[in-house]
Amino acid sequence: MQIDAVIFDIGNVLLEWHPERFYDAEIGEARRKALFAEVDLHRMNDRVDMGGPFRDGIYATADAHPEHRDAIRLWHDRWLDMATPAIDHSVRLLRALRGNGVATFALSNFGIDTFALAETTYDFLGDFDRRYISGHMGVIKPDPRIYAMLEENCGIAPDRLLFTDDRADNIAAATARGWQTHLFEGPQGWADRLVAAGLLSREQAA
Repeated sequence: MQIDAVIFDIGNVLLEWHPERFYDAEIGEARRKALFAEVDLHRMNDRVDMGGPFRDGIYATADAHPEHRDAIRLWHDRWLDMATPAIDHSVRLLRALRGNGVATFALSNFGIDTFALAETTYDFLGDFDRRYISGHMGVIKPDPRIYAMLEENCGIAPDRLLFTDDRADNIAAATARGWQTHLFEGPQGWADRLVAAGLLSREQAA
C-alpha cells in the first residue's frame, strides 16, 4: 500500500522519556514511588502538553504538595535531564527517509515551552517537513481530534500515512482512522517496517 508520509512520535521513539528513572536516581526509588502515588505527575504533564503553562503549572502543583515541593519542581528545573538520551538509530532512520525524499512529520504530545527547550539540545527536531505538536494544537493523543487535525492540514489520505508511536492507545486511535501504524518497541523493529514498506534499503536502515 502506498505511503505518502511517515509520522514519528518523539518521546520514546526519537528520544527517551522516563521520568521515573530520573526520579529514582535523584531521590531514590522508595521516595519516587511515594511521590508518584500521591501526586499524579503524568496528569500534570498532560496539562503542559495541552498548551498549559510549563513553569507556572509545575510550580503550582509543587506548592499544592509542600511535602514534595522540591522534588516536583525538578520536573521543570531539570526537564532536559528527563528527556534524554536521543535514540540514535531512530534519528538515523528519520534522516535516511528525508534523504530518500520521503515526507516526514512529527505528531507528539509536547508542551510549547518543553518543545522549544528540547530544540536547543536535539537538532533533529528541525528535520521534519511538518510538526504537529500538541501544545500548539490544544489537544493530546489519543484524542481523535488531533489525528483529524493532522489529516486536514496535510491533505493526505489516512491510508497513505504510516505512523509509529510507543503507546498502544495512540496507535489504536490512528488505526481506527485508517492510518497504517507500527507500535514502536525499539528502533530495529521500526527499521524493519520501513524496509518492508520499500521506503529504505536494508543498508539505509542500519
